[in-house]
Amino acid sequence: MMHTRRQLLARLATGTLVAATGLSRAASAPRLPSPPQSTTADELARDEAFWIEVGRHYDRTEGITNLEHGYWGKMAHSVQAAYTGALKRVNAQNSFYARREYDADEAVATRRIADAMGVLPDEIVITRNATEAAHNLIRQYRGLGSGDGVLLADIDYPEFKTHMHWLKASRGVRVVEISLPQRTNRTDILSIYREAFAKNPNLKLMLLTHVSNQHGLLVPVAEITLEARRRGIDVICDAAQSWGLLDFNVNELGPDWVAFNLHKWIGAPLGTGALFMRRGTLAKVATYPGEVDPENTRVATRVHPGTFDFAARLAIPAALDFHLAVGAANKEARLRYLRSLWTDGALQLPHLEVLGGADEASWTGIGSFRLRGKNSLADAKSLQLRLEKKFGLFSVVRKGLASGWCVRITPQVFNTPDEIGKLVDALSRLSV
Repeated sequence: MMHTRRQLLARLATGTLVAATGLSRAASAPRLPSPPQSTTADELARDEAFWIEVGRHYDRTEGITNLEHGYWGKMAHSVQAAYTGALKRVNAQNSFYARREYDADEAVATRRIADAMGVLPDEIVITRNATEAAHNLIRQYRGLGSGDGVLLADIDYPEFKTHMHWLKASRGVRVVEISLPQRTNRTDILSIYREAFAKNPNLKLMLLTHVSNQHGLLVPVAEITLEARRRGIDVICDAAQSWGLLDFNVNELGPDWVAFNLHKWIGAPLGTGALFMRRGTLAKVATYPGEVDPENTRVATRVHPGTFDFAARLAIPAALDFHLAVGAANKEARLRYLRSLWTDGALQLPHLEVLGGADEASWTGIGSFRLRGKNSLADAKSLQLRLEKKFGLFSVVRKGLASGWCVRITPQVFNTPDEIGKLVDALSRLSV
């Protein structure tokens, strides 16, 4: 939900951003300037005075311009305070806390996640990350036999694709892998998936990525899921990169099973993610070995994390507080704006290939590029290193696309147009 600039700044200024059960509140946030009566998300995206003030809530990387925030997200100061407070509490109380008090705190965090996603608390279980959630869904899916087909795409997360191929060895299924153009649009994406459905009538399960980790392509998950459901194909949706990057409701997204990260764009501590499983769909996914759920109503039985970082989970409400105070729509608009600042320039450079979405409906704040015709691992590593050593710009190499390796750019909301301008200048000075 978009907040007006006045509402947003008022919440930040009053320091109402920290709330983890049983934890002391952090110090009030810095006083912020008085905003105008109303501002749209797109207008706010270009208000540098505002984003400078938001940036004061974060620590910054020293000595280099970091444009690689897609690995995990930075915690705001209020989240750090909640996390360190929770760490002190857990360390002091030790097993007494874990065995007597944690369950109630976990219920609070779970409810907050569910509320933010627009789903029910009993449809959510906290995980260590989206990888844990998706791997369990793939391994424990019950509906496959010899000869059945599973579908994946080159834009899917490489480790998830590996797990889908594991089903071939373990269940005797046929793996169907499709490739999307390195730069594409919503219409073409839909056509490619529809063609795959038509050509492979024995498909039973598919992996579907909401936002590609390689180049930020936004996939029309709701429409694809609807078509898959009509054909009896179950969908495992990877939303590891999308929650917090985009403003969306999980029910509107469509799939019955979705794997999330909280430690990326939501800004919770490392080791926090979530699994959504819609009511009435659990029977298709076996419990984790050793877990029991005869009525198929307990999402928590589909994972078994062992001992985890209690403090990280206790800081989830604080991360959601900060995320919601800034506003999901406002964050999305800011990140899209920052991407447009470098891609608009890069698209005019004949020696570059810009990858990902070719229309507004299929691109996000994440983007990637490569030197034209240079798509090997060695090429990508050399390019990333040149940007870092020669221009002071940090990025990351990504794999998995059928078209080859690339360099990914993922600014955070506090990155400035001047920093993005340094990237554009660097790209213009690169040669093939």
